[in-house]
Amino acid sequence: MTMMDKFTEEISHFIGFFHISVENARARDAYTEFAFTKVDIDVKKLPVHTSDFAAPFDLLGFEPGFGYRASPPDHWYVPAKAIAPEIIIAARSVGYYIDGRALPDGFKDDASAPANTVRYISPEIEAPGSVVNHFNQAISLSDDDYFSVGGHGFAYNPQVIDDSAVLEGFEAAAALSPLGTFDRPGSSNDMIAVIQSVIDQLETASGDGEAVQVHIRAESIDGIYVNGVLVDEAPQLEDYRSFDDAEDEATEASGSNVWMREDGSAAIEVSVTVETGGNTLINNVVLQNFWTGATVTLVGGDHIEVNAIVQINALWDADSISSAVGNWTDQAAANELFNIATFDHLDTSSSNKPVSGASEGYPAFWAVTEIEGDLMILNWLEQIIFMSDDDVGILSSSGVTTRVIAGDNFGINHASVFELGFTYDLIIIGGSVFDANIIHQLNVLFDNDVIGATADFQTFGEGTYSSSGNLLWNQARIGTVGDADRFDSLSEGQISTLTLFASGEGSLAPDVLSDEAFSGLQGLRVLYVSGDLINLQYIRQTNILGDSDQIALAMDAIAPNLQADWRLETGSNTLVNNATIIDLDSVGKTYIGGQQYSQETLFQAELISPHPDFGNPNPDALVSEAVLFLDGSMLGHDDHSAASGAACMPSDYDGHASDGVNSIIGH
Repeated sequence: MTMMDKFTEEISHFIGFFHISVENARARDAYTEFAFTKVDIDVKKLPVHTSDFAAPFDLLGFEPGFGYRASPPDHWYVPAKAIAPEIIIAARSVGYYIDGRALPDGFKDDASAPANTVRYISPEIEAPGSVVNHFNQAISLSDDDYFSVGGHGFAYNPQVIDDSAVLEGFEAAAALSPLGTFDRPGSSNDMIAVIQSVIDQLETASGDGEAVQVHIRAESIDGIYVNGVLVDEAPQLEDYRSFDDAEDEATEASGSNVWMREDGSAAIEVSVTVETGGNTLINNVVLQNFWTGATVTLVGGDHIEVNAIVQINALWDADSISSAVGNWTDQAAANELFNIATFDHLDTSSSNKPVSGASEGYPAFWAVTEIEGDLMILNWLEQIIFMSDDDVGILSSSGVTTRVIAGDNFGINHASVFELGFTYDLIIIGGSVFDANIIHQLNVLFDNDVIGATADFQTFGEGTYSSSGNLLWNQARIGTVGDADRFDSLSEGQISTLTLFASGEGSLAPDVLSDEAFSGLQGLRVLYVSGDLINLQYIRQTNILGDSDQIALAMDAIAPNLQADWRLETGSNTLVNNATIIDLDSVGKTYIGGQQYSQETLFQAELISPHPDFGNPNPDALVSEAVLFLDGSMLGHDDHSAASGAACMPSDYDGHASDGVNSIIGH
């Protein structure tokens, strides 16, 4: 077989493919000669089967306000003499009280019923049922990078920063809180125990110390508090941090770094850009609870209500900057810490007044749905983000464009809960009411950076650095629906009603039916809970970030470029906790047989520490101790000494594996 050289073989392949293409084109030209031609075909029509259709109902004209009425359930027959003032029990505890007045439409006597009997149709009332939700959202990220850029000939091996210092700072910040941690409640008794523990801890908290901005405990708190100060309007997060900046910077960085000189030669932008911060941590919760409420509520026991917002920001930002960059521009903005809390109460008293022109009289009947035991409404949300971004790097400029991004991480937890349940005219609680809304927010940031230089480092280009500019943001709102002065003591008739319901009779006393709130109503929708009503809304949000970077600046040993522009950014982190609770307490009056307890607490604290102490105020000395010179023998493949390239990678940070650089771009 004759062997062709490489070029002849390529030409032969080309000619072969060309011939194939020509044949394919010819085939397409001849296609129409063989195309299918439409021919008329006589198809027998299938028989059509018809059926009788009739519409015996006459359609009525338009009737404004016409509402759908469901088919009535089966009716019950009872002796006429038992109607007044007894109760007709049906289904799971539905009954009526008749005082001799005419029944409304749909509740008239049944002519077909046996003699001396009366029929009453019972409307179906659905019980709300208990709601228990547990949410646990957690993010953990270790992004501890090591990078070495340029031909500096060094290995940078500083002391490794682990997570222990960050966790110690978290414990110090958490110790400021008047509230401890709680186990998730699994029963009504556990929920009551949590609420009682919250009350006890808030009452015994002192709130002393320079870190505490405000500590208010009162029966009711209204308004917006920002860092301990009552203000008219809350600040907006968008005014302090735009989340579109990262996208804009990425677009700008993607532009060309090469241009043409007047003489036609190409020129390249010589610069070094390092970003080791810019992390964003966000916890966000919106919780709206409108599960059950009534115009009038009767409580046989106590009524306990507690609303609390606890907010803590803790920052460690002790940077050590080399004098070698003393002539650079410090672009660091000041650190900003915000604790924003809002308490507001929606007063429904005006909407509960009897409607003008309403029909006179009070209800002649009622329907009851019963819950045996406790009615629980629990939303337990815990969000935590733990992030470690302790980067180590050594850089030099060798006449190219260098961009290192070792931070810019983003973590977000989000939850939205909307519970819309049932409303009643009257709710009767045989036990007590426990109502609590708790928001606990904590931000912890370690941003202790070191920027040092070797002894021979110098540059004549423009230089900027930023090691701060962090934003810690806690924002919380508790909004309750219900009048502050809605509470009153039980009357004798209301106490009698509670006793009758507890015994199973379910009769309503005349003064209960004649309550002003029921004026004009034909009947009442009643919910009876034999046990306690427990409403607990709990949100705990925590952000923990360790962003202590160690950067060494060195001269390139091969082709140093003194005209390079430098930009270092090791801060600009954003930690945000945002939580909102809107809770329905009542839409009318609440009558209590026991004690009534109301407490609202606002706690805001800010911890800014100058520690840790690096042990040596001169960052250049720290760099000199951690920089090793690499010669040819030290970089050999068989060399595994402490100064070898592999050994220069930092060890695991508190059990977390080291991460390679997120992105290094050199042009």
